[in-house]
Amino acid sequence: MTPLEALKRYFGYDSFRPGQADIVDALLAGQDVLAVMPTGAGKSLCYQIPALLLPGVTLVVSPLISLMQDQVKALSAAGVPAAFINSTLTERQIALALQRAAEGSYKIIYVAPERLETAVFRDFAAGAEISMVTVDEAHCISQWGQDFRPSYVKILDFVAGLPRRPILSAFTATATREVQEDIRCTLRLQNPKLLVTGFDRPNLFFAVEHTRHKDDYVIQYLREHPGESGIIYCATRKNVDKLQQLLAQYGFAVTSYHAGLPAETRRKNQNDFIYDAAPVIVATNAFGMGIDKSNVRFVLHYNMPQSMENYYQEAGRAGRDGLPSQCVLLYSAQDVVINKFLLDRKDFAECEPEDAELLHQRDLQRLQTMERYCQTTDCLRNTILTYFGEHPTAHCGSCGNCSGDYEEADLTAEAKWIINCVAELRGRYGKAVVLGTLQGANRARLRELGADRMKSYGKLKGTPRETLDRLLAQLLNDGYLLQTEDQYAVLHLGDITPLQQGAQVLVKLPPRHEPEHTPAPKPKRSSMMDALTGAGLELFAQLRQLRFDIAQREGLPPYIIFGDKSLADMCLRAPQTQEDMLSIYGMGERKYEKYAAPFFAVISAYCAEHPGVALSLPPAQEQPAAPAEKPTKSGKAPKVDFYLTAEDAKEFNYQDSYSGAELKAALAEAASTPNVKAPTIKAIEEWLYHERLISMERFPKKGFYYVPTPAGVDAGLRSVDRVTASGMPYSVLDYTPDAQRLIVEHFIKMKPEENSST
Repeated sequence: MTPLEALKRYFGYDSFRPGQADIVDALLAGQDVLAVMPTGAGKSLCYQIPALLLPGVTLVVSPLISLMQDQVKALSAAGVPAAFINSTLTERQIALALQRAAEGSYKIIYVAPERLETAVFRDFAAGAEISMVTVDEAHCISQWGQDFRPSYVKILDFVAGLPRRPILSAFTATATREVQEDIRCTLRLQNPKLLVTGFDRPNLFFAVEHTRHKDDYVIQYLREHPGESGIIYCATRKNVDKLQQLLAQYGFAVTSYHAGLPAETRRKNQNDFIYDAAPVIVATNAFGMGIDKSNVRFVLHYNMPQSMENYYQEAGRAGRDGLPSQCVLLYSAQDVVINKFLLDRKDFAECEPEDAELLHQRDLQRLQTMERYCQTTDCLRNTILTYFGEHPTAHCGSCGNCSGDYEEADLTAEAKWIINCVAELRGRYGKAVVLGTLQGANRARLRELGADRMKSYGKLKGTPRETLDRLLAQLLNDGYLLQTEDQYAVLHLGDITPLQQGAQVLVKLPPRHEPEHTPAPKPKRSSMMDALTGAGLELFAQLRQLRFDIAQREGLPPYIIFGDKSLADMCLRAPQTQEDMLSIYGMGERKYEKYAAPFFAVISAYCAEHPGVALSLPPAQEQPAAPAEKPTKSGKAPKVDFYLTAEDAKEFNYQDSYSGAELKAALAEAASTPNVKAPTIKAIEEWLYHERLISMERFPKKGFYYVPTPAGVDAGLRSVDRVTASGMPYSVLDYTPDAQRLIVEHFIKMKPEENSST
C-alpha cells in the first residue's frame, strides 16, 4: 500500500496538504524529522500514515490525556488499530494493552512522557519492535518554549535504553528558531529533515478590540453567533467562574474549565464541550493543548495572553477543519498588570537560579511583545508571522486592522513631549511614570520623584490614554524610544535625529466613536459554506443533528463521526451512489461502511421532499481588477474620497437628532459606490468651520471644542452641554434634520477627485 492509498482508504482524503508528503517520505526512508506546522495543518497524519506502513509499532509521546483519547477514538473510527497508555487505565488494563501491543494488535500507541520512566513500560519496550518514536507538542522539551515540561527531557533516556534506535520525529505548531534548535539538540536528532510549512492560517480572522466593557462584548458576540462552538480564554480562575456564571444567567449553553475545579468536574465539562452538549467553554490556559475539536468557530481572549506563542496556540484551536473562524482578543491596560502579577509568581523551582532569572526575563520580554501586538495598527496576521520568523510582503487585507476604519493622525507635537519627558526622567523609569507625568496624574510617587515640577508635567492631560498608548508603541517601533527587557521595562531615548530634522510621527487611530459592543466583522474568506443556499443550509442543519444523535449513541465526539467540512461537502454534492459518497471530503472506507447509510437516507429524503431545489450556487466569477495607479501596501486599489450620488441621498435615513458619530454612520450606510473612503467627523467639522457655521471654544489649558455660530444655529446645528471627568464644562455638536440635509447636499456636490479634505 502506498502512502496516498493509505490516506484515501483510512482518512478519506485524495491528496496530501503542502509539506505532508515530504515528511511522510522522509520517515518511510528512515530519516529523523523535525516539523513545525500550524495548528490544523494535519501534523497527526504526518506520523500516522508512516506508522501504518512501517513494521512494528509507533510510540507517540503526548502531554495530555484528552489528546490521546481523542486521537485513539478518531483512529479507531477510521479503522486504524491504536491504543493509549495513561493514568485513566487500571494496572490490569495497562498490562492487557501492553500484551496486545507486544502481539502486534496495535500500530500506534499514545503514551504520556512520565509513563516512559516506569519499569513495566520499559520491560515492554525492550521486547517490542518499535519502529518510530514521535514527540508531539515538541516545544515542551525546550526550556525556552512557552510550555516547558521537565518530563519531556527524559524521552532521550528512554530512546537510549532501547535495543535498537528507532526513527525519531518531533512535531510542534509553535517554535521559534531558538526553540527548534533546542528540540533538535535535546532529542539528538540525526541529520533530521527540517520542515517549517509556515505559520499562516488563512481561514482565521484576527482582531483586537480595545474595550472596558468585556462582558457586554462577549454577550453580544454569543447572541450574534448562536449555536456556534467556541472557546473563551481568561487569565484567572476568578474571571472564568464569574464570566461562566454571567453567560449562564443569560441563557447560553456554556461550561468552564480551570485547574481549581475537581478532576471529575473538569473531565465532565471538557466532555460537554467536545460532545457539543455545551458548545461554548470558558477556560484558563490550562485547557486546550491537544484539543482536536474541529468545529470550533471562534476563540475569544477575555484577557491578553502572556506570549505570542500562547496566543497563537490558543487562537489556533479555531477552524481546524479549514472553515472560516474568528480569533478576537479583548484588550485593556489592566491585562498587562494581571499578567505581570502572574509571571512574578511563576514557579521555576525545577530550574537552576541562573536559568530561572533568564526565563523570567524572557517571559517579560514576551509580555511586551503581546502588548505591542495589541497596540499595533499594522496588519495583525503579518505581526504574528513576523514574530515566528516569516517575512510577509503584503498586508492580508482580512484582519481587524486591515479592514478597520482607522484615521491617520499627525501626533508629532505629542511625540516630542513624550521624548522630552523621557529625557527629563533621565531614562530611569517605565511607561507608567512617563505617561502619568505627561497626563499630570496626582500620584504620591510622581511627587516623590519631582515629576510634578518638570516641564512636561501635565502637557498631554487632554490626550486620551489609548491615543498615548498607540503613540508610544509607534515611537518604540520607529526607534525614537527604546525599552529594556527586564521586569521594570525602562524607557530610554533612541535615535531622534529624524525627528529633529523635521520628520512627522503619523499614528493610525480608531474612529472617535468606538463601537464598544460591536463584534469584529466576519472573515470575508470564501469557503464551501458560502456556496450553500437556504435549502443547503437547512439540509446541513439536519445532517448536523443526525451526526449529534449518532455521536450520543456511540459515545463519541460529533466531529469524529464527520467534520463540518464533510457535512458541507455532502450538501454541495448531494451524493446518491457509493462512488459519490466515497468522494466526499474525509470519507474513508471504514466511515463509509459504518455511517454512510443514515446520511444517504437524510439526503435522499430531503431531495424527495424538495424536488428541483438548488442546494448550492456556483461561485461568482471574479472580474479582473483594473490596475491601480498607485498600489497600497496591501496591493489593493486605493479608495476614493467619500461622496454621495443623488440616488444615495434619497436613501439617507433622516432622524430628529444625530450626534457626529451617528451622522457619520448614517452617511456611510447611505453610500452605495464601492471603494469609497468612510466619511470622517473631522472632515465634516472642518467644512462647517470653513463655512463659519461653527467656531472654536478652547479649554483653559489645552484642547478645544466646537459650538454653532448664529449662522450654524439657523442651519440646524445645536449645542449639547457636557462635563469632563474633572468637572470642566464643554459641548458637542448635535445635527437636526436641517443640518443633516445640509451635510448630505454638501457631499452630493463634491466630486470624488475634489473632496480632498476627507
